[in-house]
Formats: sequence, structure tokens, C-alpha cells
Amino acid sequence: MGAEYVFDTGSDLGRQQVDCLAEMLDGTTTGVLDGLGVRSGWRCLELGARNGSIAGWLARRTGSAGTVAAVDLDTSHVVADPNVEVHRHDLNDGLPLEGPFDLIHSRLVLMHLSRREEILDSLVDALAPGGWLVLGDLTDRLPLAASARDVADEELFERVIETGMNRVGRPAGMNLEWARDTGRHMARSGLEDIHSVEYRFTAYGGTPGLLYYRSMLAQVGHLLLKAGISEGELRRFDELMTDPRFSAWSYQFVFTWGRRQKT
Repeated sequence: MGAEYVFDTGSDLGRQQVDCLAEMLDGTTTGVLDGLGVRSGWRCLELGARNGSIAGWLARRTGSAGTVAAVDLDTSHVVADPNVEVHRHDLNDGLPLEGPFDLIHSRLVLMHLSRREEILDSLVDALAPGGWLVLGDLTDRLPLAASARDVADEELFERVIETGMNRVGRPAGMNLEWARDTGRHMARSGLEDIHSVEYRFTAYGGTPGLLYYRSMLAQVGHLLLKAGISEGELRRFDELMTDPRFSAWSYQFVFTWGRRQKT
């Protein structure tokens, strides 16, 4: 991560946020990594480790012959694993250790960093010949209500989400166009075999997909109030995130990967 990140992942709400994120995205993430052939002996770098779930998966795949380094601005929630090196570090200061790496993975990190293109170039430079860079971020295709008791709740959900992303997130530096442009930047940096996949799903209140929004919005509630959302609207949003009768589409996540030339 970098110091520009707007959420406090070291807090209790932050812990819920990173755990929900793992429930939501780990299956898709590991599917991508599995398809790249992660195997014993690989040297891997995990950026934005959060609770360490992907770093742990990589450690199981690479075995005792490989190495996995997990990096985050706050590592308090990373589950201890004897086969994972944990580094508390700000990516704006460069990488905490030198390459080359067979795999570098980063999820929901670069979209928050103003120097994202420069950082991407540094990640490409840190790849071993034939090594893979995998980046995942979300786009400006915002969550939408899928089912609710009445239209007012649907409109409230969408207004709070839109306000949070465009009137709080964007001014804080979130780039919602980056995910769709990642492949172009990878190509500019010399990577090849570049592919992307989009992922979106529906979730009901009380499940990780909506508890994720609840934890995020609670962390920036004071900013939402300044942006025009009322205290009553925040309370109702919070209720909807735990109501099993309410469901919504997730953000659109885009995973993009590319490979450094072998020679």
C-alpha cells in the first residue's frame, strides 16, 4: 500500500473490510494465479497483503523451495505463516526487497497511488525473465441495488455508494479508470501475453459482499456527512447491509496480467 490509501485497515472496521475482501475475491484471484502455473520454487511478491490470504496460498504452492514476501502499509492483520516474509512498507518508497521475482501480485493498491505508472514500471523491472505481473483493481462501474423492499432503499444505496466513490474517493486520489487501462500500461512497459478478466456478482445483506461496503462506509462516514449524506441515511444504509431481503451488485473488478519476455 501507500500512505495515500483512504481507509484505516489497521482498525477493527479495517479488519472486517480485509476479511470480507478475501471472501469476495480470493477465489477469482487464485484462479488467475493457478492458470499462470505458480509452482514449487517460485519467488513471489504480494503487494497489499491485507490479511495474508493470498500470500498464504502462494506459500503453499511454492513450497519450501520458494519464497513469498507479503507487503502492506499496515501488517497487523496478516495471519502469521512461517513460509511468508512480512514487510511493513510504503510502496511510494520503492520495493522493500530486490527482485527478480517469478510473480508479483497486487490487488486494489495501484488505483490508490498517484505514482501508479512509475510504480508499475518498477514492478516490471523487478520481474525475472518470464515472470508474471498480476494487477487487480475496481472500475467506475459502481454497485447497483438488485432487490429491495422499496425503491427508496434502492435509491439510497446507490446515492450513498456514488457519493462515497465520486465525492470522497476520487478527491482522495482513487483512480477508477486505471483498471481498464492497466493492460495498455503493461504493454508500454514491455510486457507480453497480456490478458484481463472482469468479475462482478450479487450479494445479500449480512454476507461478505455487503458487509464489505458497511465497513468501508463506516470508516468514511464523517466525509459522507460533509458531502451531503444525512445521519439518518447513513443509519439506513447500515441497516440495509445486514438485511437479507436486500441485495446488490458488487463493484466491477478487473484483473490484468502480463509476462516479461523470457530473454
